[in-house]
Order: sequence, then C-alpha cells, then structure tokens
Amino acid sequence: QVQLVESGGGLVQPGGSLRLSCAASGLTFLESYAIGWFRQAPGKEREGVSSINNSDDSTYYIDSVRGRFTISRDDAKNTVYLQMDSLKPEDTAVYFCATDHTGPIYDRPYETDWHDRSRYDYWGQGTQVTVSA
Repeated sequence: QVQLVESGGGLVQPGGSLRLSCAASGLTFLESYAIGWFRQAPGKEREGVSSINNSDDSTYYIDSVRGRFTISRDDAKNTVYLQMDSLKPEDTAVYFCATDHTGPIYDRPYETDWHDRSRYDYWGQGTQVTVSA
C-alpha cells in the first residue's frame, strides 16, 4: 500500500522559515519520474509549487516562490523536502506532495508540464502552513 505523509507545517511569522517533509512507504521515490509539491489555499485551486525530476535532478518552481523555496530529495530516507524561507502571508495553504509516474510525454516538455496535476498519481494528505503575524 502506497502512502505519502507530509509533515513540518505550522504557524510562522512573515519572513520565517519552515521545512516540509514528505515520507513515502510502499514505493521508492527514485522509481518515480518526479515528485511534486502542490498547495491549495481556501477558495483556490490546487497549484504546483515545485518539482524535482528524478531523471536528472532538475528542479522547477513557480515564479512566486523561486529564490525562496528549495526542493530536495534524500534517497536514503526516501523523503522529499521543501525548504521554505522568507515566507509571506500569501504562502498560507495546505501543502501536498505527490508522485509522477507519467514520465516524459512527446509533445509536452516537462519544464512546462510539471505543474499539471493530471501527471501525478499518489498524493499525501497535506500539511497546513499558515504565515501570519
């Protein structure tokens, strides 16, 4: 049984930092094509935040978090992290990790496709991040 479990969320002041973890059981992250972090704020659609492509360890970010967030993978622990620095109130959301076993698609370059939720199969239950003074 595949299970992804996120942790590390919480309440933090603007400018603060959090590190989210996503631990997997029932699968090995390296066997997936990529792992993504998504977030969903109240009343908004779930959006892709970051992704790491396991074929070459390339990483991707949405513009609003680039330079502040860092995605990484620890193969020994079968865990993926999202280091979030300089947090802003607009980062408040439930954060989810997910695995992508879709792989490369001929006419859809991954660098422009990584945030498409339909690529992802297994999802965690999410962890709440609240940025507030």
